[in-house]
Amino acid sequence: MNSNNHWNSQLKNSYHSLKSIEETYNITVPSELFETEDKYPILIPEYYFDLIDKNNIPGDPIWKQCIPNISELQDITSSPDPLNEERQMPAAKLIHRYRDRVVMLTTSRCSMQCRFCFRKRYWKNGTKREDITNEELDSICNYLSRNTAVREVLVSGGDPLILNTDRLKYILDRLAEISSIDIIRIASRIPVTLPSRIDKNLTEMLSIYPGLWFVTHFNHPAEITQQSIKACQLIINTGIPILNQTVLLKGINDNANILEDLFRKLIRIKVKPHYLFHVDPVKGVKHFATGINCGLEIIKKFRTRLSSIAVPHFAIDLPEGGGKVSLQPDYSSDDGFLSIDNKKTVQYYPDKN
Repeated sequence: MNSNNHWNSQLKNSYHSLKSIEETYNITVPSELFETEDKYPILIPEYYFDLIDKNNIPGDPIWKQCIPNISELQDITSSPDPLNEERQMPAAKLIHRYRDRVVMLTTSRCSMQCRFCFRKRYWKNGTKREDITNEELDSICNYLSRNTAVREVLVSGGDPLILNTDRLKYILDRLAEISSIDIIRIASRIPVTLPSRIDKNLTEMLSIYPGLWFVTHFNHPAEITQQSIKACQLIINTGIPILNQTVLLKGINDNANILEDLFRKLIRIKVKPHYLFHVDPVKGVKHFATGINCGLEIIKKFRTRLSSIAVPHFAIDLPEGGGKVSLQPDYSSDDGFLSIDNKKTVQYYPDKN
């Protein structure tokens, strides 16, 4: 079986219902979770589900990321689009929030439906799954050609690697033809959830674009396996740098020791921890929120525990489409001194001599 058929076969054999999981693994799923599944369905590759410690259900961090929770239905106050993405679309499937960069939504499909997804509105039950059309791509490219201040395109979704390699190449070729575009970023969780998708054919295709970066999404050390390491190595070995973004998730990774382990393992395989995001206030996701202070305290602990290459930016997305803001712990004190870990104070660097 060639690699292309292999990953497609794995995708087709993903779990699409809690009932199939019960039957395959002889696991009893609480009845209230079926109610959640009716609104927010499941999609879990067999590879990712096999990472679950079956002796630690429902506490396992992999289980919590992919299996429904009744709390998803209890969140009735949050917005399905709190970042106002739909209002910041000058063309279908194009988000233009910052002056110099845009997000292209190539598909609403993913290899897995993560329960904390900030675009959960695209895969809830009754929502049509769709890929970008040639007409929509034409419209986007025309817009980018006219707006030369845009220098960077984040190719996202869904997950763009769900598209077949030829289709993805066609999209990237169209973007590469626009002279004002310097950087293309591919945002994909597939190295984590379906690593067999990352094959030589794909990585050699991606390597022909000189300004291409890859952004992936590890949340927990248990996701770093021999298969996911191999997927990342295939990308890196073609000269493509990889950044990682992690979402801070209550009961999953909201602990400095867990995240230190994750970030150390990532830099060991040459994947740079780039962002640690507080979970967005998306409808059906609120139960994962830790509060901002949790993230700040974790970053503060990293000051003496991790080098700068292992420490990501801790960031929040401002509501109403305000964009990302990086946050840092406050080391200042009321008496005009800088306090470091409450052990000593040093006078602020003066603004003037």
